[in-house]
Amino acid sequence: MTSTIATRLHLMISFVLVTCGAVGGACFGLLLGGRSAALVAGGAAGLGAGIGSFLSRRQVVEFFQPERAVTQVDGYAEGIADAVLVSIATYQSAVFPLTPEGVTDAERDARRTVAYRVAAHDGLPLAVRVSAAAALEAVDQGLDAERAQAAMKALSLTVYDHRGGR
Repeated sequence: MTSTIATRLHLMISFVLVTCGAVGGACFGLLLGGRSAALVAGGAAGLGAGIGSFLSRRQVVEFFQPERAVTQVDGYAEGIADAVLVSIATYQSAVFPLTPEGVTDAERDARRTVAYRVAAHDGLPLAVRVSAAAALEAVDQGLDAERAQAAMKALSLTVYDHRGGR
């Protein structure tokens, strides 16, 4: 049976933890009641540390597995992707308002600035970033509402595909 570096690391940490627990318990017991109390307290502390280490071994080894980083979905990136979708949608509503003269130029510029800043965030996945750039380009032109709506639909599908908890 071959052991991974994570298993070896956990074993070494467990050994140090149990040893320190036993020595600390023995010192505490020696201060309180002599040799017999030191023996009992050291054994109890070492046993407790060993049981805790044994029960946590699976979580510790899983944490160090390289596959974990690839398959785990980043909740932060999901949140940023959702923020991009919302910010570009509010910018789209400013470019194509439901009522004429419904949005001032200053408000449209502010929404555009927010949409571009959120779309340029470092934590954003590449697929969402590319789709956001296409949506921003379609909205920036401001000529064809249907093209902008199609780009927003593509962006929302990309954000949905990026989610891991589906």
